[in-house]
Amino acid sequence: MLELEFFNESIYPFPPKPLKLDEQQRSEYKERIKRLLIEKDAVLVAHYYTDPEIQALAEETGGCVADSLEMARFGNNHPAKTLLVAGVRFMGETAKILTPEKTVIMPTLEATCSLDLGCPEKEFSEFCDQHPEHTVVVYANTSAAVKARADWVVTSSIAVDVVEHLDAEGHKIIWAPDKHLGGYVAKQTGAEMLLWQGACIVHDEFKAKALRQLKIQYPNAAILVHPESPESVVAMADAVGSTSQLIAAAQHLPNKQLIVATDKGIFYKMQQVCEGKELIEAPTGGNGATCRSCAHCPWMAMNGLQSIEEALVDANGKEVFVDEALIEKALIPLNRMLGFAQSNKLKVKGNA
Repeated sequence: MLELEFFNESIYPFPPKPLKLDEQQRSEYKERIKRLLIEKDAVLVAHYYTDPEIQALAEETGGCVADSLEMARFGNNHPAKTLLVAGVRFMGETAKILTPEKTVIMPTLEATCSLDLGCPEKEFSEFCDQHPEHTVVVYANTSAAVKARADWVVTSSIAVDVVEHLDAEGHKIIWAPDKHLGGYVAKQTGAEMLLWQGACIVHDEFKAKALRQLKIQYPNAAILVHPESPESVVAMADAVGSTSQLIAAAQHLPNKQLIVATDKGIFYKMQQVCEGKELIEAPTGGNGATCRSCAHCPWMAMNGLQSIEEALVDANGKEVFVDEALIEKALIPLNRMLGFAQSNKLKVKGNA
């Protein structure tokens, strides 16, 4: 596998956090949001990494909490005319691609992702053009434009299966954007892969040294790791997988203590299926850590009650638009993945 030195040193400016609300304000916002969802014929879908309060609100109002692809599929099957996507921008775009006839709005279109920012369409497309003999496989955590440039779009749960299939057919692969997930897939499959050097600012913070020290404190704990984490952290895991796969692992592992190396927003859903188990945040400390993320995505944190209400009251500047021609192109690699999963009886879940 060849690693390409693009954007791996980028430091992104962090967005402002939502205003802090007291208990009465939160209660009032929730009641108004519940009424507005009905009035606007809208459904709230929230990502596992949003704040627990937002996830709970999605469940209470008949929406869903899931990974980005499952959020989009839920919205596609739901009768509501409007999808309110609490997550980051590429998730709203994915929902629009799969359900172009519906209105898709977000609490803020400024909520982005370091993987998306670190893989600009122009630079990525130029690189792909320089290697026309390679098949382009991109992670779902990318913009609509990057998806449209790809041959395949994959989630972390199906990435190994797809790359294994392509490798068996003799394909050389360009992988983007996450270098850690790409390295994990390359190691699992032995495929020849060119890795774009993007990284998730949350998962990239986990450090093996600090994790080893925590394991000494909790010797009977199982370690659960998302493959967007560094290889040294993945090597310590008892379970490696996507968001939904880690939730399932937490439920089925016999350990009463679980050290979890992914965004701490996942604890809300994980605790629901792990009653009686202790969930422990993996440390974002140790040699080399900057703790810029501290295990919670700052862009996910932008999804607050106030911004959700504002989006429902006035969608101007909150609606997700994707060009029709771009939707048509992006659907090709997305449907290729979904068709592969169906023909091989695989569950397609689990991008970040």
